[in-house]
Amino acid sequence: MSRQTRVSNADKMTFSEKMDRFSWGTFIPMFLVLSLSIIVLFSAGGGGWRPFALSQLSKIILGFIVFCVAAFSNIKTWIKSAYIIYAIALLMIILVTFVGHTGMGAQRWLNLGIIHVQPSEFIKIALVLVLARYFAWMNSVELSQIKNYLIPSVLLLIPFGLIVIQPDLGTAMSLGMITVGMFYIAGLPKKWFIIASILGVLAMPVVWFGGLHDYQRSRIITFINPEKDARGAGYQINQAKIAFGSGGITGKGYINGSQAQQSFLPEKHTDFIFTMLGEEFGFIGAFSLLTLYTIIILVLFWCAKTCRNRFGQLVCIGFMLNFFIYYFINISMVLGLMPTVGVPLPLMSFGGSSLLSLMFGFGLCQNAHIHKDQQLSAKGS
Repeated sequence: MSRQTRVSNADKMTFSEKMDRFSWGTFIPMFLVLSLSIIVLFSAGGGGWRPFALSQLSKIILGFIVFCVAAFSNIKTWIKSAYIIYAIALLMIILVTFVGHTGMGAQRWLNLGIIHVQPSEFIKIALVLVLARYFAWMNSVELSQIKNYLIPSVLLLIPFGLIVIQPDLGTAMSLGMITVGMFYIAGLPKKWFIIASILGVLAMPVVWFGGLHDYQRSRIITFINPEKDARGAGYQINQAKIAFGSGGITGKGYINGSQAQQSFLPEKHTDFIFTMLGEEFGFIGAFSLLTLYTIIILVLFWCAKTCRNRFGQLVCIGFMLNFFIYYFINISMVLGLMPTVGVPLPLMSFGGSSLLSLMFGFGLCQNAHIHKDQQLSAKGS
């Protein structure tokens, strides 16, 4: 069968044919990271399924359902619904501003009764989807014109501003970095990145004195000198360094990490789970996780390179950026290489919103890979 015939029949593929095109290169390392997450969360619960491991396992099962729906549906569905998905995610963030649940000093969650949802996690994937939809059918001339980046900038700035107000600086930073990356991939002339960088530097004093909360400034000062307030603002990062460093090459052993098991390490099941992994499994465990992450990034890049339609390419590249930024910020934070911000470790940290949004993103990338030969139009036809 010729490639043209395969393209024309792409939206009529059977489930078996879709499985033949399935990218196991992303699925297997994703599955291994999720399995490692359950192992570490079991330890975080003191060697028991409750309160973390069993709950996370149920979220993973739900995540696989979301993944399958996103992966095996018609790609035209996501083209047509991109703006709707973005609008729903944005509406949820707006609702958080007015009726959101406050936790750990920030108003980031929607209380839906049986669960709490963090909409800022879903807007990351929605933004990737809507930017891919927006840029996919522009030609090189249109992509070089700054006016065509005004709408995408608005699509970023509305949720960015709302998330900063919550406040959730980590997620806001992630949104900005994802968008800048997609602008670069789309073809925005380099001079505009230089201009934006200069304006960003000039705006730093205004942001420092008028845009940051006291605790955010404290985190930055603590990052520069963590020993200044070792029992206060510097407690988390100092304990994290002690725990990670004490793991050595092979670690202290499963459920034997003194810092984590004796509750010296704060947020060991969420933002600082990488530190717990390092303490109990050592450099070998931490390196293994980073290897799995690297494989995921490389395969996502390969999926983007082999995709023959622009929409699929941009979805894969956008999600790849999102995933990389997730773990880069988290690991840099817990190792003291950047100020502490509330960014979970992807597929590892306890919690449902981050996990479900990531599984949806992985599903979209699988969908793009399955339909990589399909020619698409802006109307999804």
